[in-house]
Amino acid sequence: MPQIIEIFTTPETAFEAPLLRQHIAAHLQISEDQLTTYQILRRSIDARQRSLRYWLRIAVFVNETPPASQTITKSYQYVAQARPVLIIGAGPAGLFAALRLLELGYKPIILERGKSVRERRRDLAAINKQHILNPESNYCFGEGGAGTYSDGKLYTRSNKRGSVEQVLQTLVYHGAAPDILVDTHPHIGTNKLPHIIENIRQTIIEHGGEVYFNTKVTDFVVQQHRIKGAVTADGRHWEAEQVVLATGHSARDIHRLLYEKGISVIAKSFAMGIRVEHPQALIDEMQYKTAVRNTYLPPAAYSWVEQARGRGIYSFCMCPGGIIAPCATAEGEIVTNGWSPSRRNNPFANSGIVVAISANDWQKFDRFGELAGTQYQSEVEQAAWRAAGKTQQAPAQRLMDFLNNKTSASLPPCSYLPGIVSANLQQEVLPAAIYHCLKDGFKQYGKKMPAYLTNEAVVVGVETRTSSPIRIPRDPATYQHPQIGGLYPIGEGAGYAGGIVSAAIDGVQCAEHIGQ
Repeated sequence: MPQIIEIFTTPETAFEAPLLRQHIAAHLQISEDQLTTYQILRRSIDARQRSLRYWLRIAVFVNETPPASQTITKSYQYVAQARPVLIIGAGPAGLFAALRLLELGYKPIILERGKSVRERRRDLAAINKQHILNPESNYCFGEGGAGTYSDGKLYTRSNKRGSVEQVLQTLVYHGAAPDILVDTHPHIGTNKLPHIIENIRQTIIEHGGEVYFNTKVTDFVVQQHRIKGAVTADGRHWEAEQVVLATGHSARDIHRLLYEKGISVIAKSFAMGIRVEHPQALIDEMQYKTAVRNTYLPPAAYSWVEQARGRGIYSFCMCPGGIIAPCATAEGEIVTNGWSPSRRNNPFANSGIVVAISANDWQKFDRFGELAGTQYQSEVEQAAWRAAGKTQQAPAQRLMDFLNNKTSASLPPCSYLPGIVSANLQQEVLPAAIYHCLKDGFKQYGKKMPAYLTNEAVVVGVETRTSSPIRIPRDPATYQHPQIGGLYPIGEGAGYAGGIVSAAIDGVQCAEHIGQ
Protein backbone atom coordinates (compact mmCIF):
# COMPACT_ATOMS: atom_id res chain seq x y z
CA MET A 1 0.00 0.00 0.00
CA PRO A 2 1.32 3.45 -0.79
CA GLN A 3 2.08 6.06 1.83
CA ILE A 4 0.17 9.31 1.36
CA ILE A 5 2.31 12.33 2.11
CA GLU A 6 1.82 16.07 1.85
CA ILE A 7 4.84 18.26 1.14
CA PHE A 8 5.76 21.79 0.11
CA THR A 9 8.32 22.32 -2.63
CA THR A 10 9.79 25.06 -4.77
CA PRO A 11 8.04 25.57 -8.13
CA GLU A 12 11.01 24.02 -9.93
CA THR A 13 10.99 20.90 -7.74
CA ALA A 14 7.26 20.43 -8.26
CA PHE A 15 7.72 20.01 -12.02
CA GLU A 16 11.19 18.44 -12.35
CA ALA A 17 10.94 14.70 -11.67
CA PRO A 18 14.57 14.13 -10.51
CA LEU A 19 14.36 17.00 -8.04
CA LEU A 20 10.97 15.89 -6.74
CA ARG A 21 12.22 12.35 -6.29
CA GLN A 22 15.13 13.65 -4.20
CA HIS A 23 12.76 15.80 -2.16
CA ILE A 24 10.39 12.88 -1.42
CA ALA A 25 13.26 10.61 -0.36
CA ALA A 26 14.65 13.30 1.95
CA HIS A 27 11.19 13.90 3.42
CA LEU A 28 10.79 10.17 4.18
CA GLN A 29 14.43 9.85 5.28
CA ILE A 30 15.09 7.01 2.86
CA SER A 31 17.47 6.54 -0.03
CA GLU A 32 16.29 7.17 -3.56
CA ASP A 33 16.88 3.46 -4.30
CA GLN A 34 14.17 2.58 -1.79
CA LEU A 35 11.69 4.86 -3.51
CA THR A 36 10.07 2.66 -6.13
CA THR A 37 7.80 5.31 -7.60
CA TYR A 38 5.28 8.00 -6.69
CA GLN A 39 2.05 9.48 -7.99
CA ILE A 40 0.99 13.11 -7.57
CA LEU A 41 -2.61 13.14 -6.37
CA ARG A 42 -3.12 16.89 -5.90
CA ARG A 43 -1.15 20.03 -6.70
CA SER A 44 -1.72 23.69 -5.90
CA ILE A 45 0.21 26.93 -5.49
CA ASP A 46 0.70 28.28 -1.99
CA ALA A 47 1.26 32.03 -2.32
CA ARG A 48 0.76 32.86 1.35
CA GLN A 49 4.49 32.94 2.13
CA ARG A 50 7.08 35.41 0.87
CA SER A 51 8.71 32.55 -1.03
CA LEU A 52 6.23 30.95 -3.40
CA ARG A 53 5.84 27.21 -3.18
CA TYR A 54 3.70 24.32 -4.31
CA TRP A 55 1.70 22.04 -2.04
CA LEU A 56 1.65 18.43 -3.22
CA ARG A 57 -0.31 15.41 -2.04
CA ILE A 58 1.54 12.32 -3.20
CA ALA A 59 1.10 8.53 -3.09
CA VAL A 60 4.56 7.04 -2.46
CA PHE A 61 5.62 3.42 -3.00
CA VAL A 62 8.66 2.36 -0.93
CA ASN A 63 10.33 -1.00 -1.60
CA GLU A 64 7.21 -2.41 -3.22
CA THR A 65 5.88 -2.99 -6.69
CA PRO A 66 3.18 -0.45 -7.49
CA PRO A 67 -0.05 -1.58 -9.12
CA ALA A 68 -0.16 -1.36 -12.89
CA SER A 69 -1.18 2.08 -14.08
CA GLN A 70 -4.91 2.17 -14.67
CA THR A 71 -6.23 3.53 -17.94
CA ILE A 72 -9.56 5.30 -17.70
CA THR A 73 -12.22 3.15 -19.34
CA LYS A 74 -15.88 3.72 -20.13
CA SER A 75 -18.63 1.24 -20.88
CA TYR A 76 -21.12 2.75 -23.31
CA GLN A 77 -23.93 0.60 -24.70
CA TYR A 78 -25.00 0.54 -28.34
CA VAL A 79 -28.44 2.15 -28.23
CA ALA A 80 -29.60 2.69 -31.83
CA GLN A 81 -32.82 0.73 -31.19
CA ALA A 82 -33.29 1.76 -27.56
CA ARG A 83 -35.84 4.12 -26.05
CA PRO A 84 -35.11 7.69 -27.24
CA VAL A 85 -34.56 10.69 -24.99
CA LEU A 86 -34.62 14.10 -26.68
CA ILE A 87 -31.91 16.50 -25.47
CA ILE A 88 -32.22 20.16 -26.44
CA GLY A 89 -28.78 21.75 -26.34
CA ALA A 90 -25.26 20.38 -26.88
CA GLY A 91 -23.53 22.18 -24.03
CA PRO A 92 -21.87 20.32 -21.14
CA ALA A 93 -25.20 19.55 -19.44
CA GLY A 94 -26.66 18.05 -22.60
CA LEU A 95 -23.53 16.19 -23.66
CA PHE A 96 -22.90 14.63 -20.27
CA ALA A 97 -26.55 13.69 -19.96
CA ALA A 98 -26.18 11.94 -23.33
CA LEU A 99 -23.05 10.05 -22.27
CA ARG A 100 -24.68 8.84 -19.06
CA LEU A 101 -27.79 7.80 -20.99
CA LEU A 102 -25.58 5.66 -23.23
CA GLU A 103 -24.25 3.91 -20.14
CA LEU A 104 -27.82 3.34 -18.92
CA GLY A 105 -29.05 1.99 -22.24
CA TYR A 106 -31.11 4.93 -23.56
CA LYS A 107 -30.76 6.56 -26.97
CA PRO A 108 -29.88 10.27 -26.75
CA ILE A 109 -31.02 12.48 -29.63
CA ILE A 110 -29.40 15.92 -29.35
CA LEU A 111 -30.90 18.95 -31.09
CA GLU A 112 -28.48 21.90 -31.20
CA ARG A 113 -29.51 25.27 -32.63
CA GLY A 114 -25.93 26.19 -33.49
CA LYS A 115 -23.16 24.67 -35.55
CA SER A 116 -20.45 22.09 -34.87
CA VAL A 117 -17.30 23.33 -33.17
CA ARG A 118 -15.38 23.33 -36.44
CA GLU A 119 -17.99 25.31 -38.39
CA ARG A 120 -18.62 27.58 -35.44
CA ARG A 121 -15.10 29.04 -35.75
CA ARG A 122 -16.06 30.91 -38.92
CA ASP A 123 -18.84 32.73 -37.09
CA LEU A 124 -16.51 33.66 -34.25
CA ALA A 125 -14.04 35.06 -36.77
CA ALA A 126 -16.84 37.05 -38.41
CA ILE A 127 -17.93 38.75 -35.20
CA ASN A 128 -14.33 39.47 -34.16
CA LYS A 129 -13.12 40.83 -37.50
CA GLN A 130 -16.21 42.08 -39.34
CA HIS A 131 -18.69 42.68 -36.49
CA ILE A 132 -21.09 40.23 -38.17
CA LEU A 133 -23.21 38.36 -35.62
CA ASN A 134 -24.89 35.04 -36.32
CA PRO A 135 -27.67 34.79 -33.69
CA GLU A 136 -27.62 30.97 -33.83
CA SER A 137 -23.86 30.37 -33.94
CA ASN A 138 -21.64 32.46 -31.70
CA TYR A 139 -19.69 32.30 -28.43
CA CYS A 140 -22.83 31.18 -26.56
CA PHE A 141 -24.64 28.96 -29.09
CA GLY A 142 -23.18 25.92 -30.82
CA GLU A 143 -21.65 22.56 -30.04
CA GLY A 144 -20.14 22.50 -26.58
CA GLY A 145 -22.11 25.55 -25.43
CA ALA A 146 -20.68 28.75 -24.03
CA GLY A 147 -17.79 26.96 -22.32
CA THR A 148 -16.21 25.66 -25.53
CA TYR A 149 -14.85 29.03 -26.61
CA SER A 150 -14.85 30.77 -23.25
CA ASP A 151 -11.94 29.25 -21.45
CA GLY A 152 -12.55 25.68 -20.31
CA LYS A 153 -12.12 26.33 -16.59
CA LEU A 154 -13.03 23.23 -14.61
CA TYR A 155 -13.10 24.54 -11.05
CA THR A 156 -16.37 24.02 -9.21
CA ARG A 157 -17.78 23.76 -5.69
CA SER A 158 -20.58 21.45 -6.84
CA ASN A 159 -19.05 18.18 -5.60
CA LYS A 160 -21.80 17.79 -3.01
CA ARG A 161 -24.28 17.14 -5.83
CA GLY A 162 -22.25 14.67 -7.85
CA SER A 163 -18.83 13.40 -8.78
CA VAL A 164 -16.40 16.01 -10.03
CA GLU A 165 -13.87 13.20 -10.48
CA GLN A 166 -16.28 11.34 -12.77
CA VAL A 167 -16.65 14.41 -15.00
CA LEU A 168 -12.89 15.03 -15.12
CA GLN A 169 -12.17 11.38 -15.94
CA THR A 170 -14.70 11.51 -18.77
CA LEU A 171 -12.91 14.55 -20.19
CA VAL A 172 -9.53 12.78 -19.93
CA TYR A 173 -11.04 9.72 -21.63
CA HIS A 174 -12.04 12.01 -24.50
CA GLY A 175 -8.64 13.65 -24.84
CA ALA A 176 -8.03 16.13 -22.00
CA ALA A 177 -4.60 16.17 -20.36
CA PRO A 178 -4.42 14.00 -17.20
CA ASP A 179 -3.15 17.04 -15.29
CA ILE A 180 -6.76 18.12 -14.80
CA LEU A 181 -7.11 15.21 -12.36
CA VAL A 182 -4.31 16.68 -10.24
CA ASP A 183 -4.49 20.46 -10.34
CA THR A 184 -6.64 22.18 -7.73
CA HIS A 185 -7.90 24.64 -10.36
CA PRO A 186 -7.90 22.54 -13.54
CA HIS A 187 -8.09 24.25 -16.91
CA ILE A 188 -8.23 22.84 -20.43
CA GLY A 189 -8.02 25.95 -22.58
CA THR A 190 -10.17 27.22 -25.41
CA ASN A 191 -7.69 25.97 -28.00
CA LYS A 192 -7.96 22.33 -26.80
CA LEU A 193 -11.54 21.97 -25.62
CA PRO A 194 -13.15 21.88 -29.12
CA HIS A 195 -11.30 18.66 -30.02
CA ILE A 196 -12.52 17.04 -26.78
CA ILE A 197 -16.09 18.10 -27.58
CA GLU A 198 -15.76 16.54 -31.04
CA ASN A 199 -14.60 13.29 -29.44
CA ILE A 200 -17.62 13.27 -27.13
CA ARG A 201 -19.92 13.74 -30.13
CA GLN A 202 -18.17 10.85 -31.89
CA THR A 203 -18.73 8.62 -28.85
CA ILE A 204 -22.44 9.44 -28.88
CA ILE A 205 -22.81 8.73 -32.61
CA GLU A 206 -20.69 5.56 -32.58
CA HIS A 207 -22.92 4.10 -29.89
CA GLY A 208 -26.18 4.75 -31.71
CA GLY A 209 -27.06 8.22 -30.45
CA GLU A 210 -27.85 11.08 -32.81
CA VAL A 211 -26.66 14.70 -32.96
CA TYR A 212 -28.26 17.37 -35.16
CA PHE A 213 -26.85 20.87 -35.70
CA ASN A 214 -28.64 23.95 -37.07
CA THR A 215 -31.77 22.50 -35.48
CA LYS A 216 -33.50 25.15 -33.40
CA VAL A 217 -36.43 24.18 -31.18
CA THR A 218 -39.35 26.59 -31.61
CA ASP A 219 -42.15 24.79 -29.75
CA PHE A 220 -42.95 21.95 -27.39
CA VAL A 221 -45.68 19.38 -27.84
CA VAL A 222 -47.61 18.93 -24.58
CA GLN A 223 -50.64 16.74 -24.06
CA GLN A 224 -52.47 16.35 -20.76
CA HIS A 225 -49.58 17.89 -18.83
CA ARG A 226 -46.97 15.55 -20.33
CA ILE A 227 -44.28 16.33 -22.85
CA LYS A 228 -44.67 14.54 -26.17
CA GLY A 229 -41.81 16.08 -28.11
CA ALA A 230 -40.61 19.26 -29.76
CA VAL A 231 -40.96 21.18 -33.02
CA THR A 232 -37.97 22.71 -34.78
CA ALA A 233 -37.66 25.73 -37.06
CA ASP A 234 -37.71 23.52 -40.16
CA GLY A 235 -41.20 22.30 -39.20
CA ARG A 236 -40.07 18.84 -38.14
CA HIS A 237 -41.79 17.16 -35.19
CA TRP A 238 -39.55 15.17 -32.83
CA GLU A 239 -41.45 12.67 -30.72
CA ALA A 240 -40.21 11.70 -27.27
CA GLU A 241 -41.75 10.90 -23.90
CA GLN A 242 -38.74 12.44 -22.14
CA VAL A 243 -37.19 15.77 -23.12
CA VAL A 244 -34.07 17.17 -21.46
CA LEU A 245 -33.96 20.96 -21.62
CA ALA A 246 -30.27 21.99 -21.59
CA THR A 247 -30.30 25.22 -23.58
CA GLY A 248 -27.79 27.41 -21.67
CA HIS A 249 -28.10 30.74 -19.91
CA SER A 250 -28.56 32.83 -23.07
CA ALA A 251 -31.52 30.99 -24.64
CA ARG A 252 -33.96 33.80 -23.97
CA ASP A 253 -36.31 32.57 -26.69
CA ILE A 254 -36.79 29.27 -24.83
CA HIS A 255 -37.55 31.08 -21.58
CA ARG A 256 -40.03 33.27 -23.46
CA LEU A 257 -41.61 30.26 -25.17
CA LEU A 258 -42.16 28.49 -21.86
CA TYR A 259 -43.57 31.63 -20.26
CA GLU A 260 -45.98 32.29 -23.13
CA LYS A 261 -47.18 28.65 -23.05
CA GLY A 262 -47.96 28.97 -19.35
CA ILE A 263 -45.16 26.62 -18.34
CA SER A 264 -43.71 27.98 -15.11
CA VAL A 265 -40.44 29.90 -15.12
CA ILE A 266 -39.23 31.97 -12.16
CA ALA A 267 -37.15 35.16 -12.20
CA LYS A 268 -33.98 34.69 -10.13
CA SER A 269 -31.11 36.83 -8.96
CA PHE A 270 -27.96 37.04 -11.08
CA ALA A 271 -25.05 39.45 -11.48
CA MET A 272 -23.90 42.09 -13.96
CA GLY A 273 -20.98 44.43 -14.33
CA ILE A 274 -17.95 44.92 -16.53
CA ARG A 275 -14.69 43.26 -17.63
CA VAL A 276 -11.46 44.74 -16.36
CA GLU A 277 -8.17 43.99 -18.10
CA HIS A 278 -4.64 44.52 -16.74
CA PRO A 279 -1.22 43.75 -18.20
CA GLN A 280 -0.48 40.18 -17.08
CA ALA A 281 2.96 41.27 -15.85
CA LEU A 282 1.31 43.66 -13.40
CA ILE A 283 -0.90 40.90 -11.97
CA ASP A 284 2.12 38.58 -11.76
CA GLU A 285 4.08 41.16 -9.78
CA MET A 286 1.09 41.95 -7.57
CA GLN A 287 0.45 38.29 -6.70
CA TYR A 288 3.94 36.79 -6.78
CA LYS A 289 5.71 39.83 -5.27
CA THR A 290 8.41 39.70 -7.92
CA ALA A 291 8.99 41.65 -11.13
CA VAL A 292 9.97 38.52 -13.07
CA ARG A 293 7.73 35.45 -12.89
CA ASN A 294 9.46 32.11 -12.39
CA THR A 295 9.06 29.96 -15.51
CA TYR A 296 7.63 27.17 -13.35
CA LEU A 297 4.79 29.40 -12.17
CA PRO A 298 1.64 29.91 -14.22
CA PRO A 299 0.45 33.42 -15.07
CA ALA A 300 -1.04 34.74 -11.85
CA ALA A 301 -4.75 34.91 -11.21
CA TYR A 302 -6.74 36.74 -8.57
CA SER A 303 -10.11 36.50 -6.90
CA TRP A 304 -11.90 38.99 -4.72
CA VAL A 305 -15.21 39.58 -2.98
CA GLU A 306 -16.35 42.83 -1.38
CA GLN A 307 -19.55 44.20 0.09
CA ALA A 308 -20.86 47.69 -0.67
CA ARG A 309 -24.24 49.36 -0.38
CA GLY A 310 -25.81 46.12 0.78
CA ARG A 311 -24.60 44.11 -2.23
CA GLY A 312 -21.90 41.65 -3.08
CA ILE A 313 -19.30 42.70 -5.66
CA TYR A 314 -16.92 40.01 -6.88
CA SER A 315 -14.53 38.90 -9.58
CA PHE A 316 -15.96 36.38 -12.03
CA CYS A 317 -14.33 34.07 -14.61
CA MET A 318 -10.83 35.48 -14.14
CA CYS A 319 -8.67 34.71 -17.20
CA PRO A 320 -4.89 35.01 -16.74
CA GLY A 321 -3.04 35.32 -20.03
CA GLY A 322 -6.45 35.65 -21.63
CA ILE A 323 -8.63 37.48 -24.12
CA ILE A 324 -11.93 39.36 -23.80
CA ALA A 325 -14.50 37.93 -26.21
CA PRO A 326 -17.67 39.35 -27.84
CA CYS A 327 -20.53 37.15 -26.62
CA ALA A 328 -23.69 38.83 -27.90
CA THR A 329 -26.45 36.53 -29.15
CA ALA A 330 -28.62 39.11 -30.94
CA GLU A 331 -28.16 42.28 -32.94
CA GLY A 332 -28.18 45.50 -30.97
CA GLU A 333 -26.33 44.31 -27.87
CA ILE A 334 -22.81 44.13 -26.47
CA VAL A 335 -21.90 41.25 -24.17
CA THR A 336 -18.37 40.40 -23.02
CA ASN A 337 -16.78 37.34 -21.48
CA GLY A 338 -13.21 36.09 -21.17
CA TRP A 339 -11.15 33.04 -22.13
CA SER A 340 -7.59 31.75 -21.98
CA PRO A 341 -5.69 29.31 -24.20
CA SER A 342 -4.15 26.27 -22.50
CA ARG A 343 -0.77 27.99 -22.12
CA ARG A 344 -2.34 31.22 -20.86
CA ASN A 345 0.38 33.08 -22.70
CA ASN A 346 -1.38 36.25 -23.85
CA PRO A 347 -0.03 39.54 -22.44
CA PHE A 348 -3.24 40.52 -20.63
CA ALA A 349 -5.27 39.29 -17.65
CA ASN A 350 -9.00 39.95 -17.59
CA SER A 351 -11.83 39.31 -15.18
CA GLY A 352 -15.48 40.08 -14.86
CA ILE A 353 -16.23 42.34 -11.90
CA VAL A 354 -19.93 42.02 -11.19
CA VAL A 355 -22.63 43.19 -8.81
CA ALA A 356 -25.44 41.07 -7.38
CA ILE A 357 -28.78 41.88 -9.04
CA SER A 358 -32.16 41.14 -7.47
CA ALA A 359 -35.86 41.88 -7.95
CA ASN A 360 -35.46 45.39 -6.51
CA ASP A 361 -33.40 46.28 -9.60
CA TRP A 362 -35.92 45.29 -12.24
CA GLN A 363 -39.09 46.71 -10.71
CA LYS A 364 -39.69 49.09 -13.61
CA PHE A 365 -39.86 46.04 -15.91
CA ASP A 366 -42.56 44.30 -13.87
CA ARG A 367 -44.88 44.35 -16.86
CA PHE A 368 -42.68 41.57 -18.30
CA GLY A 369 -43.60 39.31 -15.41
CA GLU A 370 -41.06 36.60 -14.63
CA LEU A 371 -38.98 37.81 -17.61
CA ALA A 372 -38.41 41.22 -15.97
CA GLY A 373 -34.83 40.41 -14.97
CA THR A 374 -34.07 39.28 -18.51
CA GLN A 375 -35.41 42.56 -19.84
CA TYR A 376 -33.28 44.53 -17.41
CA GLN A 377 -30.23 42.55 -18.51
CA SER A 378 -31.07 43.21 -22.16
CA GLU A 379 -31.48 46.97 -21.61
CA VAL A 380 -27.95 47.23 -20.23
CA GLU A 381 -26.53 45.29 -23.20
CA GLN A 382 -28.35 47.56 -25.64
CA ALA A 383 -27.06 50.67 -23.87
CA ALA A 384 -23.49 49.35 -24.30
CA TRP A 385 -24.14 48.80 -28.02
CA ARG A 386 -25.38 52.36 -28.47
CA ALA A 387 -22.48 53.82 -26.49
CA ALA A 388 -19.98 52.02 -28.73
CA GLY A 389 -21.47 53.32 -31.98
CA LYS A 390 -23.85 50.44 -32.74
CA THR A 391 -21.15 47.96 -33.71
CA GLN A 392 -19.50 45.08 -31.87
CA GLN A 393 -16.85 47.43 -30.57
CA ALA A 394 -17.17 47.75 -26.79
CA PRO A 395 -17.41 50.92 -24.67
CA ALA A 396 -14.40 51.33 -22.39
CA GLN A 397 -12.58 53.56 -19.91
CA ARG A 398 -9.25 53.43 -18.18
CA LEU A 399 -9.80 52.07 -14.67
CA MET A 400 -8.98 55.23 -12.73
CA ASP A 401 -11.02 57.29 -15.18
CA PHE A 402 -13.92 54.91 -14.54
CA LEU A 403 -13.61 55.47 -10.79
CA ASN A 404 -13.41 59.24 -11.29
CA ASN A 405 -16.32 59.31 -13.76
CA LYS A 406 -14.08 60.73 -16.46
CA THR A 407 -14.22 59.88 -20.15
CA SER A 408 -10.78 58.60 -21.17
CA ALA A 409 -8.90 60.73 -23.68
CA SER A 410 -7.10 57.62 -24.90
CA LEU A 411 -7.33 53.88 -24.25
CA PRO A 412 -4.55 51.35 -23.64
CA PRO A 413 -4.06 48.24 -25.79
CA CYS A 414 -6.79 45.69 -25.21
CA SER A 415 -7.32 42.04 -26.16
CA TYR A 416 -10.93 42.57 -27.27
CA LEU A 417 -10.59 41.89 -30.99
CA PRO A 418 -13.57 43.87 -32.36
CA GLY A 419 -11.97 46.90 -30.70
CA ILE A 420 -12.89 49.31 -27.90
CA VAL A 421 -14.08 52.92 -28.01
CA SER A 422 -13.92 55.54 -25.30
CA ALA A 423 -17.22 56.08 -23.51
CA ASN A 424 -18.43 57.15 -20.09
CA LEU A 425 -19.81 53.92 -18.68
CA GLN A 426 -21.58 55.60 -15.80
CA GLN A 427 -23.41 58.12 -17.92
CA GLU A 428 -24.03 56.02 -21.03
CA VAL A 429 -24.25 52.36 -20.03
CA LEU A 430 -24.49 51.25 -16.41
CA PRO A 431 -27.46 51.80 -14.11
CA ALA A 432 -26.42 54.06 -11.24
CA ALA A 433 -26.79 51.32 -8.62
CA ILE A 434 -24.39 49.04 -10.48
CA TYR A 435 -21.84 51.77 -11.19
CA HIS A 436 -21.63 53.01 -7.58
CA CYS A 437 -21.28 49.47 -6.23
CA LEU A 438 -18.51 48.70 -8.73
CA LYS A 439 -16.75 51.93 -7.81
CA ASP A 440 -16.90 51.14 -4.09
CA GLY A 441 -15.83 47.54 -4.66
CA PHE A 442 -12.79 48.55 -6.71
CA LYS A 443 -11.75 51.06 -4.07
CA GLN A 444 -12.09 48.53 -1.25
CA TYR A 445 -10.01 45.94 -3.12
CA GLY A 446 -7.51 48.64 -4.02
CA LYS A 447 -6.79 49.19 -0.32
CA LYS A 448 -5.64 45.56 -0.14
CA MET A 449 -3.90 45.55 -3.52
CA PRO A 450 -2.94 49.17 -4.37
CA ALA A 451 -1.20 48.21 -7.61
CA TYR A 452 -4.54 46.96 -8.95
CA LEU A 453 -5.91 50.50 -9.25
CA THR A 454 -4.07 51.87 -12.27
CA ASN A 455 -4.87 53.61 -15.52
CA GLU A 456 -2.86 50.90 -17.27
CA ALA A 457 -5.99 48.80 -16.73
CA VAL A 458 -9.07 49.19 -18.91
CA VAL A 459 -12.71 48.66 -17.99
CA VAL A 460 -14.78 47.15 -20.83
CA GLY A 461 -18.58 47.00 -20.88
CA VAL A 462 -20.55 44.90 -20.28
CA GLU A 463 -20.40 41.55 -18.45
CA THR A 464 -24.03 40.46 -18.13
CA ARG A 465 -24.30 36.71 -18.74
CA THR A 466 -22.80 35.43 -15.49
CA SER A 467 -25.78 33.13 -14.98
CA SER A 468 -29.35 32.72 -16.10
CA PRO A 469 -31.83 35.35 -14.90
CA ILE A 470 -34.44 32.57 -14.95
CA ARG A 471 -34.91 29.34 -13.02
CA ILE A 472 -37.09 26.66 -14.59
CA PRO A 473 -38.56 24.79 -11.63
CA ARG A 474 -38.18 21.05 -11.21
CA ASP A 475 -38.98 18.44 -8.59
CA PRO A 476 -35.70 17.65 -6.79
CA ALA A 477 -36.79 14.04 -6.38
CA THR A 478 -37.33 13.44 -10.11
CA TYR A 479 -35.74 16.43 -11.94
CA GLN A 480 -39.02 16.84 -13.85
CA HIS A 481 -40.89 20.11 -14.25
CA PRO A 482 -43.71 20.21 -11.67
CA GLN A 483 -46.32 21.01 -14.36
CA ILE A 484 -45.06 18.94 -17.29
CA GLY A 485 -44.23 15.28 -16.80
CA GLY A 486 -41.20 14.11 -18.78
CA LEU A 487 -39.68 17.61 -19.13
CA TYR A 488 -36.27 17.80 -17.43
CA PRO A 489 -34.80 21.34 -17.10
CA ILE A 490 -31.07 21.19 -16.38
CA GLY A 491 -27.82 23.12 -16.46
CA GLU A 492 -27.12 26.84 -16.51
CA GLY A 493 -30.12 27.77 -18.61
CA ALA A 494 -32.48 26.24 -16.07
CA GLY A 495 -30.69 27.92 -13.19
CA TYR A 496 -29.02 24.84 -11.68
CA ALA A 497 -25.37 25.19 -12.62
CA GLY A 498 -22.60 27.72 -13.06
CA GLY A 499 -19.83 26.43 -15.30
CA ILE A 500 -18.68 23.40 -17.29
CA VAL A 501 -18.28 20.94 -14.43
CA SER A 502 -21.41 21.84 -12.46
CA ALA A 503 -23.46 21.72 -15.68
CA ALA A 504 -21.95 18.35 -16.59
CA ILE A 505 -22.74 17.01 -13.11
CA ASP A 506 -26.32 18.21 -13.49
CA GLY A 507 -26.56 16.40 -16.82
CA VAL A 508 -25.29 13.16 -15.30
CA GLN A 509 -27.72 13.44 -12.39
CA CYS A 510 -30.59 14.09 -14.79
CA ALA A 511 -29.79 10.96 -16.81
CA GLU A 512 -29.71 8.91 -13.64
CA HIS A 513 -33.17 10.19 -12.68
CA ILE A 514 -34.43 9.21 -16.14
CA GLY A 515 -32.96 5.76 -15.63
CA GLN A 516 -34.65 5.16 -12.29
